[in-house]
Amino acid sequence: QSLLGEDCSRMWVSTFHSLCARLLRREAPAIGLSRDFVIYDSSDQMSVVKQALKELQIDDSFVQPRAALSRISHAKNKMETPDQMAASAGWNRRDENIAKVYAKYIAALKEASALDFDDLLLKTVDLFEQSAVVRQKYSEQFRFVMVDEYQDTNRPQYMLIRRVAEMYRNLCVVGDPDQSIYKWRGADLRNILDFEHDY
Repeated sequence: QSLLGEDCSRMWVSTFHSLCARLLRREAPAIGLSRDFVIYDSSDQMSVVKQALKELQIDDSFVQPRAALSRISHAKNKMETPDQMAASAGWNRRDENIAKVYAKYIAALKEASALDFDDLLLKTVDLFEQSAVVRQKYSEQFRFVMVDEYQDTNRPQYMLIRRVAEMYRNLCVVGDPDQSIYKWRGADLRNILDFEHDY
């Protein structure tokens, strides 16, 4: 602010997850979610997965809890549902079981009014897709949007950016396809490769 000599109080500078948490704390009721939702950390998530394995009577030597959680997170980052995961499992019994754990996991979080870090993105995408009022409010508010490390964005982040920049289309992204290192957690290189086509 002192460098620019401008009032920067209306700027939002944040990670995707903190942006989404902030939006949901304000607007969650528009998608039937309480503003008082809890954010589960990795140990909370692990407890839910272990409980799901126990309820489904799946031996944790066959499906390790950490591996199941990693697979669930990857599915969420690709916006894949438990049914889609089960359908793509084919004859793979391990993946079939993880899809069942994933379904239980979603139900348990919903019952506890809890979100994990991936849900922060997914629920905010839902918010923008389902509520025209919210979508218009924030696409009007954010006249200029800049995203750094764009090569590491995933599908939910791409959809969120698209909605936020929808009205003014003043979008600046910074990134380098050769520096993409987050494919393992759902980063989609097509986001940056298709940027000029999309905008």
